[in-house]
Amino acid sequence: MEIASALGFIGALLTTAAFIPQVHQSWTTKKTHDLSLGWIVCLIGGFSSWLAYGWLIKDMPLIFANTFSLVLVVSLLWMKLKWGMGKDG
Repeated sequence: MEIASALGFIGALLTTAAFIPQVHQSWTTKKTHDLSLGWIVCLIGGFSSWLAYGWLIKDMPLIFANTFSLVLVVSLLWMKLKWGMGKDG
């Protein structure tokens, strides 16, 4: 594996893993009112765009990172819609 791909996978792993504690906490506490819906929607759009770009240029680190990040952020959206939209959420 060339150095650029290795660095890409390391960056992908770290940035994707950064969402895991938030997903875990949201799932555990069932509280998401402090998460911005706009932030979640922007991230979904960004990750979707990066994923499409990665597929077009056949870049595995981009595909890997954005597939898993998209799954994590969509799960946050689901939790936000389920538990966090009310004033007490």
